[in-house]
Amino acid sequence: MRMGILTGGGDCPGLNAVIRAATKTLLSQGVEVWGFKDGYRGIYLRDCQPLDRKAVSGLLHLGGTILGSNNRDNPFHFPVLAASGEIEYRDISATLLENLNSLQMQCLIAIGGDGTLSIANELCSRGGSIVGVPKTIDNDLAATDQTFGFVTAVHTATEALDKLHTTAESHHRVMILEVMGRYAGWIALWCGMAGGADVILIPEIPWQIDRVVEKIRGRQREGKPFSIIVVAEGAPAPGGKQVVREQIVGSGDPLRLGGIGEVVRILVEKETGMESRVTVLGHIQRGGSPLTTDRILATRFGVAAAELALEGRSGYMVALKGTQIVAISLKDALKPSNVHPDGQLVHAARAVGISFGD
Repeated sequence: MRMGILTGGGDCPGLNAVIRAATKTLLSQGVEVWGFKDGYRGIYLRDCQPLDRKAVSGLLHLGGTILGSNNRDNPFHFPVLAASGEIEYRDISATLLENLNSLQMQCLIAIGGDGTLSIANELCSRGGSIVGVPKTIDNDLAATDQTFGFVTAVHTATEALDKLHTTAESHHRVMILEVMGRYAGWIALWCGMAGGADVILIPEIPWQIDRVVEKIRGRQREGKPFSIIVVAEGAPAPGGKQVVREQIVGSGDPLRLGGIGEVVRILVEKETGMESRVTVLGHIQRGGSPLTTDRILATRFGVAAAELALEGRSGYMVALKGTQIVAISLKDALKPSNVHPDGQLVHAARAVGISFGD
């Protein structure tokens, strides 16, 4: 019996822990395990490596993924160099399924976010045998209560806020931290609450600069001549327009958000006259060793995914519900999860004086 594993989309802390757990579980049942390199591209190129106990030894604490990853090679819109020398986008999904069959893969474990899992779901509908593992630091998949990598990303952002506090207070400045999260405000909300931010700006709650200024002025009247603002990369500018850093042709999610922190800085300086600085954490949030919570969740996901594959339950994804790992149909698993503006976390943040600019 032979099964494959791949990691797709952006990297995050805990991917190697999933690979390790799934591989060890399968090996214990006599299954031969192969890892495909760089996401779905590895299947197309038949670029894979055997995964034995030695290959997955020492992975638990390592960030990133030993298999490589990318978020551009959608097999239904795959970049191919044509005879003319131009890049054409073709549907090469049939080739992927043929390669999996010729390589005698009974099942594929696909570890990734909404893009990777959407592709997995479509391949299943065309005859593929795939089990999914949800992965995103953004924590924006509604089917699972939490994704691995999220807590580590929040911890990284919180550490940054701790450091920004000292320089903000020393120089009497407004310090702005722009964090990841795409179209959801989970990272901004969690790190803002944990790091003692004064203002948190997220995609789910429209904000106005006058309300942000009101919070800053109120702190000045209290004898606090500095403020900390956390802004999610997907938070729109006043007026509702999102700030886009660039567009990537051929990517499943072509819009690269970024730059809202600088927009906030310019507005704050203009309206308050206070010196302001912006820090963009970017991919620092994706890197590093996973925290204990993420290592454990990733391990549980890896074991559960391997068990689903052994049971022949193709088309399912593992998910955390409460304290239990459950199986959810891939076609029902891809709804986004956003911060509820009237939820308990937002309520608690407001209760301790955090402004959302509304």
